[in-house]
Amino acid sequence: MATNYKTVAVAIDFSEQSLKAYERAVKLAIEYGATLQLMNVIDTKSFGAVTAYDLKYAEKLKEENFIKIEKLKKEAQTAGVTEVLTNVETGSPKSILTKLPAVDLLVCGATGLNQLEKMVLGSVAERIVRLASCDVLIVR
Repeated sequence: MATNYKTVAVAIDFSEQSLKAYERAVKLAIEYGATLQLMNVIDTKSFGAVTAYDLKYAEKLKEENFIKIEKLKKEAQTAGVTEVLTNVETGSPKSILTKLPAVDLLVCGATGLNQLEKMVLGSVAERIVRLASCDVLIVR
């Protein structure tokens, strides 16, 4: 039995792997006539201790990533995706991405920006595979 995905989410951290995942998600959204949800989660745990500086940095990064994600939204719409949602959040990518509501398929890159995670399947990707309540596609 074929699956018809209605909502395809893609995790984007702007790494090369996540942009490949984005391209695949766009194709899938077009193929299934699905809503495309572009997700960017700024990992605030990687900032170290929570200080006013860290919070200002996170907010500035959130604003910058929102501009980047809106550009990807326009590209997806130009490619033929009819409905594109965007979301830029701060927190733990592992936690946020595994708890997305109303998502049928989550697409992500095998590795992200974290250099240590590039040695093996990224820990975010590994956690998504284990804990997501929807289908998961890992793109290399």
